[in-house]
Amino acid sequence: MLNAIAGLLLAIRLAYSSPVDYDIALAGNFGEPRPNHFHCGIDIKTGGVEGKRLLAISDGYVSRVTVGLSGFGNALYITHPDGNTSVYCHLKSFSPSITRLLRRWQYAHESYVADVRLGPLDCPVARGQFIAISGNTGASQAPHLHLELHETQSGHLKDPLDVLGSCINDGQAPMAHAFMAYPVPGKGVFEGGSGKRSYAFTGHKLNRKFRAWGKVGFGIWANDYMEVTYNKYGVRETVLRVDGNEVFRSCVDGIPPTVNRRINYWGDYQHYFRYGTWYLKSFRTPGNTLPFITADGNGGIVDFNEERNYHIEYSLADYFGNTSVYEFVVCGNKEDIQGVKQGKQRETMHGDRLSTYSYPGVYVVIPKGMLDDDITLSPRKMVGNDAFSPLYSFYDRPCPLASWAELGIAVRSNVADTGKLYVKSNDGKYCGGRYRDGWVVANIRELGIAYCLAYDSLAPRIVPFGRNSWVSRQRVRVLVTDGESGLMTFKGFLDGEFVLFERIDKTDIYECKLPETPVRRLGKQRMLTLVAIDKRKNKSVQCLQIEY
Repeated sequence: MLNAIAGLLLAIRLAYSSPVDYDIALAGNFGEPRPNHFHCGIDIKTGGVEGKRLLAISDGYVSRVTVGLSGFGNALYITHPDGNTSVYCHLKSFSPSITRLLRRWQYAHESYVADVRLGPLDCPVARGQFIAISGNTGASQAPHLHLELHETQSGHLKDPLDVLGSCINDGQAPMAHAFMAYPVPGKGVFEGGSGKRSYAFTGHKLNRKFRAWGKVGFGIWANDYMEVTYNKYGVRETVLRVDGNEVFRSCVDGIPPTVNRRINYWGDYQHYFRYGTWYLKSFRTPGNTLPFITADGNGGIVDFNEERNYHIEYSLADYFGNTSVYEFVVCGNKEDIQGVKQGKQRETMHGDRLSTYSYPGVYVVIPKGMLDDDITLSPRKMVGNDAFSPLYSFYDRPCPLASWAELGIAVRSNVADTGKLYVKSNDGKYCGGRYRDGWVVANIRELGIAYCLAYDSLAPRIVPFGRNSWVSRQRVRVLVTDGESGLMTFKGFLDGEFVLFERIDKTDIYECKLPETPVRRLGKQRMLTLVAIDKRKNKSVQCLQIEY
């Protein structure tokens, strides 16, 4: 009896509730495919505005507060006693008690960018307690709350609906739009062709019969929906059956963070890059090691080796069990299958082992397991805008890697300071790099774009923001830019004492609210020193006399 009471009390104490004080509508769900990553949480709508009160979803303690890291913007982590950690992202601001802890860390480390780690006694919170204000910071396209749920020890990503499902109403099943046929090169044909091709679902059961021979994989374009909004969501569970036998199943109920980029291998990345829609393959490619996918002994590939009708069925389900079924028939029709031309051996990169490619002035090293399958490079050398190296590309279409490869570009001319050299992509993105024995070596994760060397010896620019003065209503605003390698740090000091400048999100403007700093107002002329350093360690210093 005592054990039952203790269990009941524990369940009550660890109960979860909504992070908002209004009915939840989702803008995105867990596991949606995105370029280079899964959507690892749920997006809760905030009415298209910032400023909504956010609440702790369960008892616990604030274990981490971050500012300006990755794409989360301002983010808050709460560790719960049941082994979960909830993460609240894109926040506008934090509660006063959490803000005080953040400010203490920022001043101790003289840094606006923050990663504050806290213990169980530093900031305990209760379920339903106010913790933050919703916003649009970081890599957010519109105001909303991005909420994640992690296993505290492993970092394994879980579906927040596992604890918040009772807060959401959904009676609408997923919907399939089309399927894609993928004949295995040299081993299969579909509708008389060896290339992939899509076919629309005009209903749940297609009247048209398709024909195939040999080995063919299938993929599906589908979305989930909810009644309260027009948003599209990812499908939690997909099952492919052939003649009633399951050949493939995916159930996106958890995602290890180390496999996030392998969405590019499960999804048809080339099709998405061109058309903006995801076909998720119902077969396992060599690089697709996602643990929530299961397939038969053929990896989900269907072998049409008999002249008869094959009954294909897709079953789609969401978290709440809403299910839809789509069916079509494929007739085995024997026909010749053309072989595959072999690429140049020297330029073949292998997915199952370390591969290297070198050419005068450039090399790339791709570790084992970084490619979905073997590929034949199509390297090109082009004239770049910079005199420091040509542009080098390795593949004629997008080719994302599961993790980092090493790129080296030779330094062909004398430079005053090799530490100012770096690698950039042809779209101007900074890729970093370090000088080593005549080469600049950097890490890259995409083979389908071009790279070259660049040189940055120019310091960042610090200019006033505002027409009349730098100081307005006891606030200092400055515009800090760096058109080369990019800004690394920006700091301010009033009479030698650090004062916090916060970046106004999605701008290059930094603002210091003088009354909120530890520096006392003296009502006299004082020296404000501003220091900006870019990613190649070029430094700019501006000094300003202000009255404060």
